[in-house]
Amino acid sequence: MSLLGFTSSLISFTPPPPSLTPHLPSLSCLSTRIRNPLLLSVINLDYKCESQASGLYMEPVKESVELNRNLYANIEPYETGFLKVSDLHSIYYEQSGNPSGHPVVFLHGGPGGGTAPSNRRFFDPEFYRIILFDQRGAGKSTPHACLEENTTWDLITDIEKLREHLKIPEWQVFGGSWGSTLALAYSQSHPEKVTGLVLRGIFLLRKKEIDWFYEGGAAAIFPDAWESFRDLIPENERGCFIDAYSKRLNSDDLETQYAAARAWTKWEMMTTHLLPNEENIKRGDDDDFSLAFARIENHYFVNKGFFPSESFLLENVDKIRHINTTIVQ
Repeated sequence: MSLLGFTSSLISFTPPPPSLTPHLPSLSCLSTRIRNPLLLSVINLDYKCESQASGLYMEPVKESVELNRNLYANIEPYETGFLKVSDLHSIYYEQSGNPSGHPVVFLHGGPGGGTAPSNRRFFDPEFYRIILFDQRGAGKSTPHACLEENTTWDLITDIEKLREHLKIPEWQVFGGSWGSTLALAYSQSHPEKVTGLVLRGIFLLRKKEIDWFYEGGAAAIFPDAWESFRDLIPENERGCFIDAYSKRLNSDDLETQYAAARAWTKWEMMTTHLLPNEENIKRGDDDDFSLAFARIENHYFVNKGFFPSESFLLENVDKIRHINTTIVQ
């Protein structure tokens, strides 16, 4: 899921001085709309929540932190490998940056999006020990596009297995869009292992968020892109596009899967940037990428993220309220 995903390419992160270390506000604030959602900002998060006639909103108390708007230089990993996390799944991982640096794990979006070399560039390679991995079924992980044994709780277990495999006592967690969902779920499950959170484009995987993006709300902003996504589905099945695509993405016919995967992926790739990004859109033509991305993402949305309740992440925010957190929204 890539709501406001176009912000992700604009920010790189250096470690903040202690005086600028933020604290996590109540996620009841995070779940509401910032008054100008297209305004890119990183804010030192001493927030207060106020109730207005229009609903809750976040009011920053302190000034915005100065941003580094340039990504770091391209670097190559100093280690790559595969970690067998179950009898079925093996996940690809890599390490780059400073082997003795502060460890940070990058959680990619989607679900199903996989990592890319450019993800390393968010982090100062002299300060950070940068860990990237492809979640189950995504990217280079195997088996490709597999939905079996693929839930949020499986991914959380994998993150812990990877941390232990790399002999990292605790680490910073960085995630955007679905990556922010997984970062919140992981940190709530293992708060003692998290030194800090960086969350970009927070997505809580609630029905109203998914409905807005996949059931017609976002069509008002991207009408041309919506037509192709909509038109693959017959009119009598358009009551729920998530379910209609699920039927096709899990078809016994591989060509039916590919057609649905291309349409699903192109819709998302055309809407992750406010202005069209042709390189991003072309990823929808890559059948291998599209199949993993669309099947896994749809699988998680059909199953409501495998959370026991609609507002699970909000309900458990007290478990992570003490963790230093930066939000880019």
